[in-house]
Amino acid sequence: MAVLNKIRQRSVFLIIIIALALFSFVLADVIRNGGFSSQKDQNTIATINGEEVGREDFARQVEGYQRQMGANASTSQAVNQVWEQTLRETILKEELEKLGIRAGKAQIREVMRTQMGNNPAFRNEAGMFDENRVREYIASLRSTQPEAYQQWLQMEENMGDIARQNMYFSMVTAGIGATIVEAEQAYRFQNNSVDLRFIQLPYSSVSDDEVEVTKDEIRDYIKKNPAQFETEASRNIRYVYFEETASDEDVKEAEEALSLLQENRVEYNAVTSSNDTLPGFNTTNDYEDFVEANSDLPYDDRFKFKNELPSEFAEELFNLNEGETFGPYKHEGYFKLSKLVETKEIPDSTKASHILVAYQGQQFAPDVTRSKEEAEALADSLANVIKGNKGKFAELAAEFSSDRSNNQDGGDLGYFGPGDMVSEFDSYVLGNSPGDVGVVETDFGYHVIHIQEQTDREKAVKIATIARELEASERSRNNLFNETTKFEIASGEEDFAEVAKEGDYNVRTVNNVKALDENIPGVGQQRRIVQWAFEDEANVGDIKRFDIPTGYVVAQLTAKNKEGLMTAENASSKVLPILTKEKKAEILKERISSENLQEIASNNNTMVQTANAVNLGSPTLPGAGREPEVVGSVFALEPGSVSSPIVGNNGVYVVELESKNEAPAMNSYSGIAQQETAQRRQNASQRLFQALREKAEIEDNRARFY
Repeated sequence: MAVLNKIRQRSVFLIIIIALALFSFVLADVIRNGGFSSQKDQNTIATINGEEVGREDFARQVEGYQRQMGANASTSQAVNQVWEQTLRETILKEELEKLGIRAGKAQIREVMRTQMGNNPAFRNEAGMFDENRVREYIASLRSTQPEAYQQWLQMEENMGDIARQNMYFSMVTAGIGATIVEAEQAYRFQNNSVDLRFIQLPYSSVSDDEVEVTKDEIRDYIKKNPAQFETEASRNIRYVYFEETASDEDVKEAEEALSLLQENRVEYNAVTSSNDTLPGFNTTNDYEDFVEANSDLPYDDRFKFKNELPSEFAEELFNLNEGETFGPYKHEGYFKLSKLVETKEIPDSTKASHILVAYQGQQFAPDVTRSKEEAEALADSLANVIKGNKGKFAELAAEFSSDRSNNQDGGDLGYFGPGDMVSEFDSYVLGNSPGDVGVVETDFGYHVIHIQEQTDREKAVKIATIARELEASERSRNNLFNETTKFEIASGEEDFAEVAKEGDYNVRTVNNVKALDENIPGVGQQRRIVQWAFEDEANVGDIKRFDIPTGYVVAQLTAKNKEGLMTAENASSKVLPILTKEKKAEILKERISSENLQEIASNNNTMVQTANAVNLGSPTLPGAGREPEVVGSVFALEPGSVSSPIVGNNGVYVVELESKNEAPAMNSYSGIAQQETAQRRQNASQRLFQALREKAEIEDNRARFY
């Protein structure tokens, strides 16, 4: 009671303490997240020129795209696709509003005709697109399917947007063209040529050891060419991959398990309270049931030629005697035991035709009403007619065959190999000869088959194989988890690379990972690792373990690169070759002390080369490669003159112009002007949108949500 009285006396004090504690908790969260987060921050995927892209609508579009693409599209691919579409629609819509472009009924009808013209439901008796049928369809939707009608209204609005975009791009494209003067210039560019002599001092003639490029020089180059080195924020990581694989013990156990299946074995039968002797792989006659009951791979009930067997074991498998086994052996992640079931001479290619007689209840033939018995009787009757007159096969196929893919072609199936058809069909054509006609039942119905041609018969084998997948046991998975945990703890206390070196682990480095990347080289799609690297709480040096489907990844964040210009380290792979080439060019120019080509060639242990009919459209020098700077410089020379040293793509050149060859003037350049206009208009809409995109103010927050 005394304690309760003291608490009551200090109740105001306790409330203040609790309030301060709650405030400090909230404040810590605010500091950690860089400020007070608003509802807008949590629900806005991006802002494009001030217009917000809502999270819920964006997510619905992503889900829709994933449903449409199925398992082929990852979440990141779907997000990127929807983002590009949203970006284009938003930027163009704003531009169209600024310009006041509106689409009339005629423009919308043209879009409708383009998008819906191929739909048979909207064509008239003459096969032409009919707007009246579209109106009837819309009226039907409005009265009977309100939800579908709303979808139509959305589609109609989209067609209006497309019409406006078409008008916009058409107006821009109309302003793009080429004049007659420009056409003549293009003609001269392609057809004027020069004959010349030259010497090349290749960059490879200067050793890399003679050239030194410093980080300061790389930084200076970046500053002088900032547009080439602007980059978004990125992260550098390094990681060790702990792959979940079968241990030597697991492999041994799989091998032993297969070996035990070879001989008969005794198992207790709880139903009969007695021991049953079960046949082994060596004694069984029901290979399909045995394989299905004891193998991780299904039974393959077909004959194979030698070249279809696993190449590394083809010789052993193909030369087995019937009833003989081979193995156990490792192949493609499995331990396998194989037995030759049967040997047969079969053709590797057969040409045949068929008439498929389907019966009621089969999904692919919903209109068929005949019973199974009637189908069998019809197939037998057709076979008897064809045996008497094979020339009637095509006529009967067109009338009776349920296979609409080839019934009008006489039921022709073309050429096919063993195993290409269902097993019953396959067995018939492999076991019979050209000219034979017979009836076979499959899951599709009754087939009247006419074998037309077969290639020469060759030896083939049917092999039964029981396989056990080589996968990590629970014991191995536990050992791997312990190993990974020890490395994770040790690398957090000591240097990551040193711990990896001591454990003989391979450290993989991945630089310049972007916020929306999903692939980590070496381990594939690992979006969670990228997200972790970009979390505000993640600091350089932090280590984290990730569970992945094939094992574990222990990753360390090694650098956080801000948005802006690349660092010298990150840009060195691009800048170093450029600066190295520039320095080599200066060294090579110093080796040229004459204007006489022969003398320069002798002094530099090279030769004078000749190039004829070189033009600006294809500025290639024989033996030296594409050199537009060199060829362009030559066109500025006078015949008989020698150039100063010219720095090219592949070396330093000195050129002597022998002659200029002027192409004859044309009576009219209008045709070339039209060609130039068409080329300039090509991809104009794409280039226009790219320009608008570069101009737009875009705040992209996708990485927060995906």
